[in-house]
Amino acid sequence: MSGALELLTRADWVVFGSAVLLLVLLIVSFRSRSYVFCQYLKTMTGIALRPTEVRRAFKSGGREGVRELFLDLIIREDLKGGPAPIPDAQSKRPAG
Repeated sequence: MSGALELLTRADWVVFGSAVLLLVLLIVSFRSRSYVFCQYLKTMTGIALRPTEVRRAFKSGGREGVRELFLDLIIREDLKGGPAPIPDAQSKRPAG
């Protein structure tokens, strides 16, 4: 059994190192998802959100929880602007 776990050749070390590197990249990518989402949200909508809020929403409701949080924030931000202006009927007449 101990022979199976020994790393004897350089190729064994390369394979082991590659596996560790891929594992580290996987962990970093999963940890950075909330940061990337917050940056995207700020860039596209102007709404600032902390990554901890995104993680909390994901833990409590999964993807649907994050989607609900996002929609709630979008609706709140939209309501801050007040009602949308309604154009007059005269501006809708075709020219000509």
